[in-house]
Amino acid sequence: MNQISFSLLGKLSGCCDGAEIPGLELHRVQELLCYLLIYRRRNHNREQLASVLWGETSTAQSKKNLRQTIWQLQTALHQERQPVLARLLMVDNEWIQVNPDASYWLDIAVLEDAFLAVQAVPDSHLTAEQKRLLEESAGLYRGDLLEGWYQEWCIFERERYRSMYLAILDKLIGYSEAHGEYEAGLLFGAQVLRFDRAMERAHRRLMRLHYLAGNRTAALRQYELCLQALREELDVEPAQSTQQLYRQICADEHDQIAGTPLPPASPPPTPPATGTSPAIQQLLQLRITLAALQQQLDQCVKALEQTLTSRH
Repeated sequence: MNQISFSLLGKLSGCCDGAEIPGLELHRVQELLCYLLIYRRRNHNREQLASVLWGETSTAQSKKNLRQTIWQLQTALHQERQPVLARLLMVDNEWIQVNPDASYWLDIAVLEDAFLAVQAVPDSHLTAEQKRLLEESAGLYRGDLLEGWYQEWCIFERERYRSMYLAILDKLIGYSEAHGEYEAGLLFGAQVLRFDRAMERAHRRLMRLHYLAGNRTAALRQYELCLQALREELDVEPAQSTQQLYRQICADEHDQIAGTPLPPASPPPTPPATGTSPAIQQLLQLRITLAALQQQLDQCVKALEQTLTSRH
């Protein structure tokens, strides 16, 4: 039957007819394959691709690495019993790309297609079929993209797919609240906080869901969890909107809470346009990576300062 599938969320997995594809054990081969699958709609110039993947080496060495890796990847894909694999890539002396006519299943493509299909649809207007589509795509998220990889291009895409996943969960929470499915919404919210315990929007949504489900005590407890997470992770206090919701719950203002839905979530970061040059793509990705690292550094410095202060 020759059904090909690739999973990039969490640990990399490539299968054909349910069996692991042999020959993909080398990390260089995995990196090339994953890069091509993530940017599957692009035609990649060999020299530019070598610079992106092995830019820390000389031009001659990076081009040699790419030639060897392409050969190793093609060897893994050209298997006598699985001819459909051989049609996955299109390769010539100057260019390489994923064959747009190749038939394969890719988890990140399913996630992205589901998100784009409902991105502009208000949470309360989702159909039952759209909700099912979002639930199935969210279920594919076994972990962040290619966990354990720290290449610059991978870090950018990891953040993008994680943001997409969290946005899908946010939509499912909104659908659940609009249709009175509070317990389901609470489960989706818990999934969000497993990935980011300091996501204030998720805490607010959970506060609302607990309260609307008739559990004011749990709603107030959720505020305390939010307060603790924000102080420990970011060293900030809750936003005015969160504090206002807390006061409304304390005052048992049911009509006010039920009649004030949260605004839409911010969209995930968009990838560089297909026509953008690889150099500009790298700069854009590097800026995002540096911003994330700077934020982590600031948090570490604050934590260190607090530790030193407590000791004195």
